[in-house]
Formats: sequence, C-alpha cells, structure tokens
Amino acid sequence: MNTPRAAQLPTELKYIQYEHSLEAQFLPAIRALISKDLSEPYSIYVYRYFLYQWGHLCYMALDPVDSSLIGVIICKLEHHAAHSTPTLRGYIAMLAVAAPYRGHGVATALVKKAIGAMTSKNADEIVLETEETNIPAMRLYERLGFLRSKKLHRYYLNGNSAYRLVLLLKHIDADAAADLSLDDMDMVQR
Repeated sequence: MNTPRAAQLPTELKYIQYEHSLEAQFLPAIRALISKDLSEPYSIYVYRYFLYQWGHLCYMALDPVDSSLIGVIICKLEHHAAHSTPTLRGYIAMLAVAAPYRGHGVATALVKKAIGAMTSKNADEIVLETEETNIPAMRLYERLGFLRSKKLHRYYLNGNSAYRLVLLLKHIDADAAADLSLDDMDMVQR
C-alpha cells in the first residue's frame, strides 16, 4: 500500500459511522490498523463484540480518493453501577490513526464524533485507558477535557502502566463524588 506523506494529505477527509454492512469491506483494515499501534492483541471476537452492539458509536476516517481506512475509533455505552446512583458510561476502547496522518487532527475529529454520539445518547461520563508512555494520546484527551482519575500499574500485557481518563458530561452530585476513592480525588485535583 502506498501511503501518502504528510505534505500530500487530502484536505477533506471522509468520516463515516460504522455500519454492520461495512464489516467485510473494513473489518480487516480496522484490525490491521489497530494491531499495528495498540499494545493489546485483540481477537476478531473483541472487535465484533464492540461493533455489533455499538457500531453507532464507532467512526472511521477514510481517504476521500480511494476510501482506504486511515483512522478508527471503537466505543461502547453501558450502565455503570459503581456509583451510588448508576451512570450511563461511555467507553473509548480503541483509537488508531495511520502514521502518515497523525498530527493533522484526525484523532481529534474521531474522538469528538464519538463524544457527540455518546452525549446524544445521554452518557453521563466517558472513560478510557491509555498507556502512561503515550504522551500524544494523553495530550489529545486532556485537551478535550478528560481528567486523569487513576493510575493502573502494569495494566497492559507489555508491562506498561496506564492512566484511566474520564470526561464528565453531566454534573456529579456530592453523594456520587463521595464514591470516588482518595486516589481518584487526588488525581482529579492535580
């Protein structure tokens, strides 16, 4: 595959919502893109778990010339009962952008689309984990309003630690805030 250099990037990328009818066309490319950059090895069943149930929360960035996949975000939205009042929690499971397209706002656009979709479904919060060594990802999410809520030591199979990041979309009352552990509160105050 001939990948463009940064100076040759198309000015207007095509962003589409995932649909089940697109599986045959895009799932192999989604798996290849994600396995290239993320540290966890995911089976086909993990992708199908997310895409079959929450395809409406997943987006792809395509090259407008040949419709090749250049970025993808995979998410879910479920009730979460860890708080005294259950919340509707969005989760960003995977985000990947092909190397030649990084630094051009593709990941930001994908995350904003996912946040918008989860917000329209009344999500209370959105969470994710990212490797502590992935500084560009940390900057991206923090720029979009995510806060570090917890450090997860040796979280990934490669031995790297992670930060759990949270984007609060709705006001949390004092009772719900009391459910946060001291570590969580300490991280939020930093």
